[in-house]
Amino acid sequence: VQLQASGGGLVQPGESLRLSCAASGSIPSSALMAWYRQAPGQQREFVARIIPGGSTDYSDSVKDRFSISRDNAKKTVYLQMNSLKPEDTAVYTCNAYAYGTVFWGQGTQVTVSS
Repeated sequence: VQLQASGGGLVQPGESLRLSCAASGSIPSSALMAWYRQAPGQQREFVARIIPGGSTDYSDSVKDRFSISRDNAKKTVYLQMNSLKPEDTAVYTCNAYAYGTVFWGQGTQVTVSS
């Protein structure tokens, strides 16, 4: 299983971005998918996750601004990020939990600055 995140970029505060995490290989639709982020000099932190039934969970810092979704047919998980703030600046990485293993993908940089 390989994961590739994309969609990052430089935006101004208040703008939106949509990140994508495309999975390749034999990843089941039952895999739990999640987004994490890591800002410079800080530890990686949980952002959002989606379980096979479609239930979602968010960190308090992004709740009501970010939305995670998945398209099983495309093996892709999305993170819609609205009302972005400078403190959202980080490298965003997706992961998948399947077959008793956690798979990590490469990250995508999100920079929020005026």
